[in-house]
Amino acid sequence: MSDDRENNLLVGFYNLENLFDPENQPNVLDDDFTPNGHKHWTPKRYEKKLRHIGKTISRLGSLSRVEYPVLMGLAELENDKVLDDLLEMESMKKNGMDFIHHDSPDERGIDNALLYHRDFFEPEHCQPIPVIIYNDDGGRDYTRDITYVRGNLNGERLHIFVNHWPSRRDGAERTDSKRIAAATTILSFMESLEMEEENPNYVIMGDFNDGPDSRSIRHLMSQKPLYNPMETLQSPDRGSANYRGEWSVFDQIILSRSFLKTSPGTHTFDQADIFDEHFLQEWKRPYKGKPFRTFVGKKYLGGYSDHFPVYVLLRYYDLP
Repeated sequence: MSDDRENNLLVGFYNLENLFDPENQPNVLDDDFTPNGHKHWTPKRYEKKLRHIGKTISRLGSLSRVEYPVLMGLAELENDKVLDDLLEMESMKKNGMDFIHHDSPDERGIDNALLYHRDFFEPEHCQPIPVIIYNDDGGRDYTRDITYVRGNLNGERLHIFVNHWPSRRDGAERTDSKRIAAATTILSFMESLEMEEENPNYVIMGDFNDGPDSRSIRHLMSQKPLYNPMETLQSPDRGSANYRGEWSVFDQIILSRSFLKTSPGTHTFDQADIFDEHFLQEWKRPYKGKPFRTFVGKKYLGGYSDHFPVYVLLRYYDLP
């Protein structure tokens, strides 16, 4: 990374590990995240979680000139209320940030959202993109919608997709087709955009539940001129999440190749990384170095998330 951060803007993504409020919502499987539920999710625990997330986003933003991310995709959050409460945290107040969120049909009641800095990004249009997939029995698998936002970052138009693709809970191979379907959903949407706009600037971020070398991500990458800076971050010793002792980079930010060019008034890719600062890590063996989670099963640890955030830095030379 360049030592000069004068013109760096940060775009990040963070899976929050089930940011629920403590209230029991009808028609949502959130009973565990209530004071009387299995996880004893009290207002005190909820507020601690909000403080943790606010601190993380604030510290992440300190890597850039703005001190906060200009764009921050989020996954595993329950509703507008948790986002309102997050922006009321001391670390997040007066930072000029707002959010875009839609309720998804996910059975667990978890959604995606986009935080954005009002001084730098102006939304023009947003909509949920349903991912229509089916289980082996023919019934629909109600997974998270993709959050699509079109807007202008310092006057340059971006098309942003915030994702949380279907999980591997029933086995990676058995669920592979579902994540390929999610990739195909984005590609179809991009085709419609390209009928009206030449060479759009894409930012595709999320927890894909697949790594950069997976079939689903390769399918996405092979169809469009995209660049995945997260490919170089794969390592047996480091990742954005750790499952049964194995690191993965399921959390990724993929860019259109237009971000590899330099011209006045545009944004250019500078660096990508995993934000795995010490305060976000477990400090006791045998879990030392892994994400400091809020829960392991039903056991409350009081940590941040079971994922580390990821980010890219973009260079922009015409900042005021």
